[in-house]
Order: sequence, then structure tokens, then C-alpha cells
Amino acid sequence: MPSAIFTIGRTGLTASRLSLELTAQNIANAANPDYSRRTLTQNELVMTGAIGISASTDALGGIRPGVVVRAESALVQRQARDTASGLAAAEAEFFAMREAESAIETSGLFTGLVEFEAALTRLEGNPLEPALRLSALESARQMAGNFRIANGTLGNARSLVQDEVSAEVLSVNELATELAEVNRDLVAAREGTAGRAALLDARDKALRGLAEQFGIATVINDDGTADVTIEGTPPVALVTGGTAASVSVSFAADGTATFAVGGTAFDPASGAMAGRAAALDQMAGLQIEIDSLAASVIAIANAAQGAGVDEAGNPGQPLFSGTGAGDIDVALASATGLATAPAGSPAGSRDTANLAALLGVLGAETGPGAEADALLLRLSSQVAALDTRREGLSVVAASAEAELLRETGVDLDTEAANLVRLQQAFEANSRVIQVATELFDTLLGLR
Repeated sequence: MPSAIFTIGRTGLTASRLSLELTAQNIANAANPDYSRRTLTQNELVMTGAIGISASTDALGGIRPGVVVRAESALVQRQARDTASGLAAAEAEFFAMREAESAIETSGLFTGLVEFEAALTRLEGNPLEPALRLSALESARQMAGNFRIANGTLGNARSLVQDEVSAEVLSVNELATELAEVNRDLVAAREGTAGRAALLDARDKALRGLAEQFGIATVINDDGTADVTIEGTPPVALVTGGTAASVSVSFAADGTATFAVGGTAFDPASGAMAGRAAALDQMAGLQIEIDSLAASVIAIANAAQGAGVDEAGNPGQPLFSGTGAGDIDVALASATGLATAPAGSPAGSRDTANLAALLGVLGAETGPGAEADALLLRLSSQVAALDTRREGLSVVAASAEAELLRETGVDLDTEAANLVRLQQAFEANSRVIQVATELFDTLLGLR
């Protein structure tokens, strides 16, 4: 076929141009984590012709551009999502508990208890000294303020986590809706097109976003659509084909979170939401401990006051008011009302037996000071353990992400080499057409 040379050059130009476009697109998206590299398949273009009365013969007539192939690996994608989900849970819990630790430490709660005990110890040396009595009363007031600060800062840390949960639930619902839309579009998308590849990128992006918030189990159907189930107790379906359910969250009086999908409550197994839910549970426990500690101080101090007499020989009145860390305050109007002497002692007594008994309870191994110290030590150890776990999971997640990048990412060196090769192929095919044109012009010019 005389015109075959033109077909060969033209199809070669077309294939080179399309491949160049895909290579340029790969290079432009090299830094895009939600992009999977593309390649163009190519097939031989076979032409059929006849010369005279001879039988038909087949001859190579150029290149037939094939379909756009998107690099992907379902196994590696799933591993990357699972490790990212575990890391997100550890990070969310670590950062939340670190805020809780900071809230209690910066409140000066332990320091306030120690200084209150120290002020009472100094008063024991001279129970009738007005300055020492006033110092003891002010240290009690300061300690009560420390409890209130601890209560408030812990509440702020809890509110911050709750706000994050509420905001991310909205993001999850948006991602689920987007995934359902992508599923509907994938059903109608033609196989091997750039548009379908873009839809698959959007699908995987949505899956990664969902996995960061909730651990998910994903089923990829033959048509490329993804069905998503949130892993938890019990598992709940989030996206099925083109339909997306809605996640909701509610908070109990103690600040703990309850998640639900379509009215079915569940406990998330992984993801940032699981980490935040665990942190809220632990913050609720910390709140109980702080309230119990404040109630213990109130009970111990008021019991000691009731067992003694003040400077004027009158029965001691309650030192503190309130029931917990949020409302503890000094109830005693004057420092002269501190009951340092035991009941039955006369006015102006220097007997400090009642005060010594109070100090013995406060300084005991099971006293408020020791409990506060143990609480802070336990919380610090827990945060350190969470940090260690977070660092370990970050290594695992980074390894999975690197493997995903090797499978689906863009290698700039390879793409640059392809760019040069395809440019040369484009120029070669252009030269083929040019030579064919010159040849035909020469033939037509023969007489």
C-alpha cells in the first residue's frame, strides 16, 4: 500500500503525542500524593491490502494508541491505609493526653498541696502567731484555686478534643458523600480513559481520608467502585455503591463520645476518632480522680476542724466549702478560726495535737499529696508510652507509604528519560512523513 508510510508516520506522531502528554502530566503531579502515574498502551496497526489478483496480505501499518493504564496495587493501598489509620489513632490520643497532662501540671495542683502542708507545718511551731495563721489560710485559698484551675484547664482540653471530633465527623460525612458520587461516576466511565483514571485517584483519596479518621474495611468491585465499612464494635456500613450513610456523634455529661451510623451506635476500632474517643474516656477518669482528690481534702480538713477548737477556744468551723475540684473554696472567714488545738482546750492554747493529726493524714502514704503525685506520675508515664507507640507506628506508616510510592508514584528520572525518548520518537515520525512527502513529490515529478 503506497500510503502506508503516511499512516505509519501519522499514527506514530499520534501515539508519541499522547504519551508525551501523559508523561508531562506525570511530571506535573510528581509531588501530588493523591496521584497515580499513568502510561499509554500501544498496539500494532495491521492493514490489509491486495496487489493485482494476488491474495490479500497483512502488513504493519503503524501504531494504534491503546488505553490509559493507571498504576495501582490494592494490597499496598490497603496496607498504607491501615498503617495510616493506626498512626492517626496513636497521634490523636497522644496529643489529647499531652494537653490533659499539661493542664494538670500547669495548674500547680501538686505544688498547692505541698505548700498547704508546709504552711501547716510552720504553724505547728508557733500556733498563736498571726502571720503563720494567715499564711496557712492563704495557702489553703491558693490550693483551692489550683483545684479550680485544674478543673477548668482539663475541661478546656476536653472541649478542644470534642470540637475536633465534631469537625472531623463533618469531614467524614463529606468524604463519604464524595466517594458515593465517585462510585456513581465510575459505573458510567469508559475503561482505559484519562477520566476514569482521575476518578480512581479521587476514590483512593477519599478512602485514605476516611481511613485516617476511622479504621475501614474496603471492598473494591469489578467496576472500580468501593464499598466501605467502618471497623468497630459492631462494624457498620458507611458507603455502599452510590449511597452514603451519615456518621453522628453525641457527648455524655462526663465528656465521653458515642458514635453512630444510621442510628446504630458503634465503638471505632482505629483511626483518629478512636484515639480521641479513648482520650475522652481517660479525661473523664482524670476528672473523677481530681474531684475525688478535692473531696478528700475537703473532708480531711473539715473533719480536723470539727475535732478541734480555734484560737478563742470555740469549736472549729469547716475550712473548705464545695464538693469537688470545680467548686472547692475556703469557707473560713478568719485565720483565727483555724482549729489547731484539740477539742476541750482553753482559749489561747498552744497544744497542736489537732493540727498534728491533720498533718499526719495529709502527709500519709495514702494522703492527698501522695495521691496527686501518683496521678501526675502515672499520667506522665502514660503520655511517654503513647509517644513511644506513636513513633513506632510512624516508622511503620512511613514504610508503607514508601512502598505505595514505589508502586504508584512518579519517578522523575524515569519520566525525564521517557520524555527525551518520546520527543525523539515524535521527531522521527515527523521526519518519516517529511521523507514520504519528498518521495511522492519526486515520483509525481517524473516524466
